[in-house]
Amino acid sequence: MLGIHGDNAPMNTERPAFVWTIAGSDSGGGAGIQADLATIQDLGCHGCSVVTTVTAQSSVAVTLVEPVSAAMLMAQLTTLLSDLPPKAIKIGLLADQTQVALLADWIASFKIHYPSVPVIVDPVMVASCGDALAVDNCQDIKSEAKSALDFKPFKGLIELITPNVLELGRLTHSDVSTKAQFAAAALALSQSLDCSVLAKGGDVSFGCTDILDDTHAQTHANALDTAYKSNGWDLELAEDYLVCRQVRASSELHQNGRFWLASQRVNTRHNHGSGCTLSSAIAAVLAQGFVLQDAVVVAKAYVSQGLSAAMGLGQGPGPLARTGWPNDVSRYAKINLCDGNFISYQLNQHLDVGNDLVATVLSATDQATAQVRIASTPPQNILSHGFKVLNADLGVYPVVSDLTMLEILLAAGVKTVQLRIKTDISELTTAGLAESDLGKSALSRCESGKSKSGEPELIGSELEAQIQTAIALGKHFNAQLFINDHWQLAIKYHAFGVHLGQEDLAVTDLAAIQAAGLALGISSHSYFELLLAHRYSPSYIALGHIFPTTTKQMPSAPQGLAKLKHYVALLQGHYPLVAIGGIDLTNLAKVKATGVGNIAVVRAITKAKDPLAAFAELSQAWEQCSLSEELAVKHEVAKHE
Repeated sequence: MLGIHGDNAPMNTERPAFVWTIAGSDSGGGAGIQADLATIQDLGCHGCSVVTTVTAQSSVAVTLVEPVSAAMLMAQLTTLLSDLPPKAIKIGLLADQTQVALLADWIASFKIHYPSVPVIVDPVMVASCGDALAVDNCQDIKSEAKSALDFKPFKGLIELITPNVLELGRLTHSDVSTKAQFAAAALALSQSLDCSVLAKGGDVSFGCTDILDDTHAQTHANALDTAYKSNGWDLELAEDYLVCRQVRASSELHQNGRFWLASQRVNTRHNHGSGCTLSSAIAAVLAQGFVLQDAVVVAKAYVSQGLSAAMGLGQGPGPLARTGWPNDVSRYAKINLCDGNFISYQLNQHLDVGNDLVATVLSATDQATAQVRIASTPPQNILSHGFKVLNADLGVYPVVSDLTMLEILLAAGVKTVQLRIKTDISELTTAGLAESDLGKSALSRCESGKSKSGEPELIGSELEAQIQTAIALGKHFNAQLFINDHWQLAIKYHAFGVHLGQEDLAVTDLAAIQAAGLALGISSHSYFELLLAHRYSPSYIALGHIFPTTTKQMPSAPQGLAKLKHYVALLQGHYPLVAIGGIDLTNLAKVKATGVGNIAVVRAITKAKDPLAAFAELSQAWEQCSLSEELAVKHEVAKHE
């Protein structure tokens, strides 16, 4: 049976997640409920609709707007909830303040029973053609007496609001002409509504939908470009500002971060319904268990694809194309961290200069330069070719914490291994950290890793001696030995490579690692972190944790096989990708079926009665999976010849 896009993939028989869209009907089919439902289905969910408003609309005009009655609005909500409860809700066009109040009251009651269901608000006020949509109980849509809706009743009830430039200005009653004003307004809106904000800068032309369409007016284009740059904008980019506010299931590093998301601007006037598409795509991705930051970057890539393939249907701007889940990394936004996200996190969590432990771990130079290493070494300071390219897949990649086991594995012929020195005497905590994250902040582990006397373990000369010995062993056995976290010592003793967690990037000199010729592996736990790692072109990227771990409570949920498959589809042609977290013989074949080329294992080897035998068994099973996969592909090719 053919899949949804007509390929030969088998039809997914699992019940899709339910996503609600509460919005207006666009009789032209390009925006509103119609665009939402098309997007939700295209991204693998089942869409349900609650109609707030009926519009008489085409690609060139909106001639009449009529809100549904309060009774009809509430009846739709009640009837749907009794049978098809949502995994995510998108709210679009609300006709008047009465609907805002009614819906806010309903959400407050809904959240009592469904507290984890995210609600996304797209504060639609103006159609693509320029006509107003919110009517404030006035059916004459051309009336000048209308005022912007007040969304304050939604305070504390929603997860995200997605205003464009015009909407952001109206909601905050502020001038958003410059990029700095735009960012300040987004932050103010986040604080006033107690939610995250995605401020969309794609329409910085302030209402003109075809600013790049006048190819003959070069003088005008040059003047426009100059004006944009003077206000901080780049005419070639569509730049959105994401303000995160206590994002659930997200890394502590990012749950309250602020980021610029920059994509190449698509030169098209066919952008009807782009805002509706973006917000409903965010809801659809959230409904499938991704964190908010992931949903935003996936949805933004989806819109970029849709704009690129859009075409005109009527006389005005055409709707976005529905192109399926975005797997082209070039469509994804470049993430620029701002406002000192990393530094504020590190200073708040770790860099207390009065702390003797920090003084032990970080030199005075490190402490001084940490202030200027915002978001780690800027990607532009990393050479264009990135880090060392690995010649072969890693296969089964053991992560060990002591020299004895390291030497046993190396002597038996293991060619790639990571040393993660224990800094916590609790074996359960250590195992959990290693299993769920190939690299956590060395500082955070050291702060908790103390002996009964209160002193940290393996700090200073003892730590250095062990790492020096480990690197010597790696060279002796001609192996690819990665040192977790301790990049200064890895450089000093010429290790093969270094592995870092996302938190470590803030206090690591990546340019020094690259200049020393070391390979670099980076951990990731989401699309968002995957894209952050991709900025540096590392030697490999680790993806985890895939399965639940029993040894450590993590802020993020297990990624699972479905997410792993998405990550592999995005970057498998760019780097070796390494899955980690709860992988053993019982689930190894399922992991392999996602297409990932490598697995990192911790407990399956380190807790085995015979670690060497366990490694051999895992390696053999992994190779057999690879062989079976290769034979299946050859069989499929032969069938079509």
